[in-house]
Amino acid sequence: MNYEAMTNKAIAAALGERLERLRLARNFTQQMLADEIGITAKSYRQLVAGGGKLENLIAALRALNALDQLDNFLPEPAPSPLEQLKLRGKQRQRVRQPRGAQAATGADEQGLDW
Repeated sequence: MNYEAMTNKAIAAALGERLERLRLARNFTQQMLADEIGITAKSYRQLVAGGGKLENLIAALRALNALDQLDNFLPEPAPSPLEQLKLRGKQRQRVRQPRGAQAATGADEQGLDW
């Protein structure tokens, strides 16, 4: 879909149509879904037509076990590369042995006869 060419109302109606197809796929009647989310059937029809509250759309997705679709709808923005570097912090470059282990290793190496 070319959302840039669509009005806000048209985009809302397209989302409502998708909600309606999901409702039918899950075998809910309009009244059953409206009762499940605590609104009237008329309010549900307004939601499908592109009106209604965002909160009701979220409730409908919850009732249809489709809340995971919200991540597709509006994904979490990735941190910028600079933020990723700051979050990563300083990474170790070398392995450091404990002080006692260095002294013991050094003494053993001096006694080797190569």
